[in-house]
This record gives sequence, C-alpha cells and structure tokens, in this order.
Amino acid sequence: MAREPLIEFRGVTKAFGERVILDKVDLCIYERQVTTIIGKSGVGKSVLLKHIIGLLTPDEGEVLFRGKALSAMSGEERRAVKRQFSYMFQHNALFDSMTNFENIALPLREKTRMSETEIREKVMAKMSQLELAEVPDKYPSQISGGMAKRVALARALITDPAIVLFDEPTTGLDPIRKNAVLSMIAHYQKRFGFTAVLVSHDIPDVFYISNRIATLYERKFIFEGSPLDLEQLDHPVVEEFANSLQSLKDELTGLDTRRRFERRYLRGFAGSKSQGAIIVFRIENLGSVEEHVGHIAAQHVIQSLASIVDRTVGGAGYSARFSTDEILTVLPENGVREAENICKEVGRELKKLDVLQHKSYPRNCFNFSIHAGVVPGRQGADLKELAAGALARQRVLAQLECQNPERRSDIAQ
Repeated sequence: MAREPLIEFRGVTKAFGERVILDKVDLCIYERQVTTIIGKSGVGKSVLLKHIIGLLTPDEGEVLFRGKALSAMSGEERRAVKRQFSYMFQHNALFDSMTNFENIALPLREKTRMSETEIREKVMAKMSQLELAEVPDKYPSQISGGMAKRVALARALITDPAIVLFDEPTTGLDPIRKNAVLSMIAHYQKRFGFTAVLVSHDIPDVFYISNRIATLYERKFIFEGSPLDLEQLDHPVVEEFANSLQSLKDELTGLDTRRRFERRYLRGFAGSKSQGAIIVFRIENLGSVEEHVGHIAAQHVIQSLASIVDRTVGGAGYSARFSTDEILTVLPENGVREAENICKEVGRELKKLDVLQHKSYPRNCFNFSIHAGVVPGRQGADLKELAAGALARQRVLAQLECQNPERRSDIAQ
C-alpha cells in the first residue's frame, strides 16, 4: 500500500504579475524524511516553501496536509497545522536589537507558557548543543556569519517542531561550516524525527543528508526521487542542471565530486587491462565526535582524512567522498600490495593529528576510529560492488579510545 504524503502539491500554479513562477507543480513530501528542493537561483524554490507554510496561496491547484487541502480547512485547522511548523530563513532574520539568547527564546515566549527558568534551561541547552554556549549575551552583529546561522538553527529547533523548513540554510558559509550546518540538520532530524524540507543549491553536499531530492527547473519539477536515482538518471536537462551547479571538486575535501569520480572510473579503470585496486576509507562512529565535541569538529575530521589520502595517493590514483563518512580511492595501475602500503602511510599520518589525541578532548570521553579496506579491481566490475567488498575487509588505521575506566562502561551501553 502506497504511503500517503505528509505534504502534497497538486497542480500548483503561482504567478506574480505576468511572471509565472510555478506552473502546475506536483510534489510529495513524506513524514520523518529530509526532502531537498534543488534548483538554480530565482526559479521559485523559496516561493514553494512559502506555500507550504501558508505565507502564499496558489493561483491554481492545491496544497494538501495529510490528504486535506489547506483551502478546505477551517481557520482553527489551519492554525493547528501552522503550529507544527518552524522556519529557518535564508538570511537568518535575527533581530539585531535582541541578544542571541533572546532571539532563540522568542518562540518559547510567544508560543508557550514556560517559566523564565524553564526557558533559560532549554535555550542554554540548545545553545550548548550548537556550540553557542559562549555567546548568549552577545548580539547577532557581534558574532560570525557561521555562528549567526547556528543561532537561527537553534531558534528554528527550540520549539521541537514536527516540520522544519530550511530556506538556503548554508548560504554564505565556508565549506567546513556549510557541511557542519547540514550535518547538524541531519543529526537533529534523526534524533528528534521531524520532517525536514530544505531549499538549496549546494550540490553535492545536500545529497549526503537527503532522503529525497526534487529538482525544480523552468517552473516545473523534472525529477523527484532519491539522490542515488538522480545521480544515475540519464536525462539531458538533469545533466545540464547538475553540471551548471557542481564543480569538479568537492569543496569540503578538495577531492573529486562523486559524479566526476564515477565518470573517471567508467572511462578509465573499468576498461583498463590492469587489475588495479580499490580502497575505501571509513570513519567509524563519527557521530560520537558530533555528539561530544561538535559538528564543526566532525567536519575537520573528514577534511583531515581527505587531505592525507589525497597527499598520500598523489598521482597514483584519484579519490572522492562517497558518503558522509567514506572516501573511495581508485588505483588504476597499482595492485593490492601498493594499496596496503598507502593505507599504512595514511594510518601513520592520521596518528599525528590533533583530532586523534586524547589531550585534544580533556572534558570528553568517547571512541571513534578510521578504517580502510582494500580489494583488487576487476575489469568492468561495478564500482559499488567493489566498494562493498573493500568495506567487508576493513581494518583499523587509527583510533581514539576513551581512557577513563568509569566512562568506558557508559560508552559500551
């Protein structure tokens, strides 16, 4: 039996004057998933979000919530629906005259009957989770752009909403903080189970956190499905769109994008007479770094691993971030022995990093490790099949283990 969408657009058209922004748009958004709407600037992504939250109404068509059209709801029904939503605006929309604490606390003061003591406890807990514990009394103008994004995110999450709409949440951020914000969204979406709808043009970053991708192009959706389906879709319009937005390098890691990586593999390694080798590097328990140290620290771990892999592999092969916590390397002309030597060298370099030193985390006790697996290549073999085989053979290159005996039992549980 097909699952009913939480939010559905049926034939929605919206125009401003003679300019048509959405033209008979259909879209399904499912509960407890991350749905990302991608498209070039100015194609109507933000307009779509405003229809979801009720700030705009369609000229034609309907927006439905749990199968019922918003236009058919009573005033009280619409208000009940709106109470389930929260919104993170494109440019943060923080009040300059309020401190960061007051900005985050505002929805609680407006929408709940919590006491000031309860509000303070909840806001400070949220600020701590988002690495903002040192700036509650500062104003938005006194903090960095990345911190301001996190203040806006904290405000969006403070009421524990069922549905959160994110309008270009990473605009203007550097690669580390961009991926940290996306990681935070994914982390809290899994932790609290809210439905997330993102508008973004950050490809491929959003692919790593999204369950579904909807591609808006020339007033219509030309694709709706999983990120993997989008990457595999052979469609000239999708191809043009993806190429126009996606550079040859992943901003965070400096490695090939997954799309370019797979194409290089198909053009070169798959048809090579040499057997070659495949390496998969994997960060195990990356969530512990996010939980105990912060999302920015976790992105530094990914970036550090990528830098070492790229430097060690050199011209012998090419690499790409294959998922949130995996880097895949292809060595077209080198065999398993050379690949194992590369893994050993990567392991030696990893152990020198501050992120793998206990002294870097004096107040925290947690475990995480970096693994690698190697398999020989096979002419014409499927890349994902080879990667799965490498993962099955992975071994530890470097690790950080909690050294506090009293905390080890807690971690084990």
